[in-house]
Amino acid sequence: MKLITQCPACKGRLQIRTLQCPDCGMELKNNFEPSPFDTLDEKETEFLVCFLKCQGNLSQLQEELKLSYPAAKKRLSSLLNSLKLLPNKTDDDQKEKIDMENWITDPISTRASEIVKTKLKAAGGHAVVRSVKGNQYEVFAEADGKSFSCSALPIKPNYTYEVFDVIVDLLVSQGGKARKGLGRKAKLGEPECEETTVVGAIGKVYSGHKVGDWVFDPVFVLSAVLEWAGIVHNERGYLELTAEYAARL
Repeated sequence: MKLITQCPACKGRLQIRTLQCPDCGMELKNNFEPSPFDTLDEKETEFLVCFLKCQGNLSQLQEELKLSYPAAKKRLSSLLNSLKLLPNKTDDDQKEKIDMENWITDPISTRASEIVKTKLKAAGGHAVVRSVKGNQYEVFAEADGKSFSCSALPIKPNYTYEVFDVIVDLLVSQGGKARKGLGRKAKLGEPECEETTVVGAIGKVYSGHKVGDWVFDPVFVLSAVLEWAGIVHNERGYLELTAEYAARL
């Protein structure tokens, strides 16, 4: 039987008083403390085993347990709480929940901005996306209904959803595929930051920079968001429209 930690009669906390060796019969008597893992119920144990099996990949875990993203996050928080692993949050590190009931979205639109906004709303205003290197980033919808934020994008004002339209328009103009570029080592117009790269297009079309200016490079996060939304394949060095999204266009 699985170790139980709660009295079936009065619901009080049970204590382990005796440990016995099955080989020689020796007994140890004391007040032994069960580990936090012994207090998990069957569902929490199943979730923990699946989480470890999936190596912390929530997307894979969702498929294994047939859970939505919000349900998986809720069960993960409950598990961490049971194991007493949740940090004491302060006002600074708690993201304020926003009311998205009055958000107007167009679920049949082919515009990347609408697709991302609609999916982010469906996810409760929060999504975890992964870069091509496997790094995870948390993306949050902002209360204005027009922009989003991510700790990896320390730029103000926050990017609006229209930045995704700029990227997709570039890809469409180049037959569905474009190089990402590298704005951290080159100015706009220089090799790796030409206007035909994703970072160059964002710098010129979205941010309004001119050739010769330094531009901020947000491509690693924005590419991950577009892949999460099913719009592009996020590959090393380039983005390519998915066949499904291209067909919609």
